[in-house]
Amino acid sequence: MSLLDRDGVRVTVRDAVASVTLTRPDKRNAQTPAMWRALAAAGRLLPGDVRVVVLRGEGVSFSAGLDRRAFTPEGIDGELSFLELARAGDAEIDAAIAGFQEAFTWWRRNDLLTVAAVQGHAIGAGFQLALACDLRICADDARFAMRETSLGLVPDLGGTRPLVALVGYGRALEICATGRSVHAEEAERIGLANLVVPVADLAAATDDLAAALLAAPRDALIETKALLRDAAGHDYDEQRARERAAQARRLRDLAGLGE
Repeated sequence: MSLLDRDGVRVTVRDAVASVTLTRPDKRNAQTPAMWRALAAAGRLLPGDVRVVVLRGEGVSFSAGLDRRAFTPEGIDGELSFLELARAGDAEIDAAIAGFQEAFTWWRRNDLLTVAAVQGHAIGAGFQLALACDLRICADDARFAMRETSLGLVPDLGGTRPLVALVGYGRALEICATGRSVHAEEAERIGLANLVVPVADLAAATDDLAAALLAAPRDALIETKALLRDAAGHDYDEQRARERAAQARRLRDLAGLGE
């Protein structure tokens, strides 16, 4: 079933798995505000029975980052140039960036398990889109880089928190401050990638992972994801209390005593 196909984003659903595909291979899936609006819409359009979402990029690159036309005086047709946005007031700039961020937030919903299948370049906004997902499976040619600082900018699409959570503050700072590439082997070693496979095996390995994620009962995975995602914000005793409450809900549900 096709849900959406516009502005460089295609969404299809088969059984309980949704596939979100970036479809600007001739531009290495460079991102635009229109693409971000389409990605935000994708999250709103997903049927309630979708359990796993797989994010892919067509062509040789996952996403080479932001379409650089956004920084030119001419901008992107039909879009506000970032140079024009810079002249706006604080509230307008804040609202615009908040709108951009919507494309990157819904992937971490507790009712979904999201997987980025990364090949080739995942740069800047592409890196942050991969970080928006719960899991990352990478081809052995994958290259991550956060180039915003080299442009005089900061990563502002929700990528800083998951990056620090995955690799730690010191390594996250080094990756962002230098803008260097993190190759697939290093990405797996430092925790950015859950699995690295040959390019030719990426699609099959991603399908296998999606199938494995569907094996457990949905409500158990929702509770588990919520526990893990928010664990860093609670001390040990608080987290144990959250575990007890979640397990009580699961026991009652399994016994047919749920609300």
